[in-house]
Amino acid sequence: MIYQLRSVRSNRAGFECLGRLAKATRHLYADKLELDMSRVSSFDANMAAPLGVVLARVTDKFNSVKIVSVPADVEQMLRENQFLTHFRYEPIDDVQSTTIPYRRFRLSDRRALEEYVHRLFAREALPSMSDMASRMFKKKLFEVYHNAVTHSESLIGVFVCGQTLSRDRLDFTIADGGIGIRDTVRRYFEIMWVDENRELDRISSVAALKWAVRKSHTTKRGNHPGGLGLEFIRQFASKNQGKIRIVSRFAFHEYDCGNEDFLRMTSDFPGTAVTIEINTADTNIYHMRKDSSSEEP
Repeated sequence: MIYQLRSVRSNRAGFECLGRLAKATRHLYADKLELDMSRVSSFDANMAAPLGVVLARVTDKFNSVKIVSVPADVEQMLRENQFLTHFRYEPIDDVQSTTIPYRRFRLSDRRALEEYVHRLFAREALPSMSDMASRMFKKKLFEVYHNAVTHSESLIGVFVCGQTLSRDRLDFTIADGGIGIRDTVRRYFEIMWVDENRELDRISSVAALKWAVRKSHTTKRGNHPGGLGLEFIRQFASKNQGKIRIVSRFAFHEYDCGNEDFLRMTSDFPGTAVTIEINTADTNIYHMRKDSSSEEP
């Protein structure tokens, strides 16, 4: 089949675009997908991670994928971040260091992901942090990864990518192709409280995401940290004037300097994607509070 992709930005419309691609290719098996990008006027580099999720679901059903007619500027960027090299394009050196390379990690690849994040934090563009604050931030990024490992049931793994933007912003996205937050929360409530009428089956994607982002809420069992591992990062984003975006199935969430939006998307993104947008122009130096148990920067 031939599918014509439209522009993909790091926002709700961009994820809706990828949701439509996922729906169109859902039943493709042992076939060919030709992804025509001739009408893509803009593509945010970090969105290569969720696009990778959608295309991996296609290739894992014995389909071949060919990406064609990529506009020159988009092609350059997607070769610089090494996304298109997975589709038989030659790589291009990222001379200006504006991209964070696209990578696919299996759920067992903890060490490889740790090395990837350490390289990310070696970039000079990031705000200054004390050793303790830097370790805590990385720890919380790993919690986002472990949430994917623990809950997503993603057979295709975890996908990461990022981009340094001209407006002094760095966007970093972690995406998986799992069951999504909605189904995880539904299962949790079915186990915790048996409901004979099965009303809990109707928990929406947006309602599930609202529940999941709260600090004390977790579907984990035993003595484990709660939530999605984002509370510390949310506190950092408020001080840094950054943003957090979470997409899971039909739900889109943006956290911007303490303001929250929860919106329903018109299409189903298969899995969960977390984007952390860092204000790299921030001149603050971040330290942990003396009472490190508070886990606040």
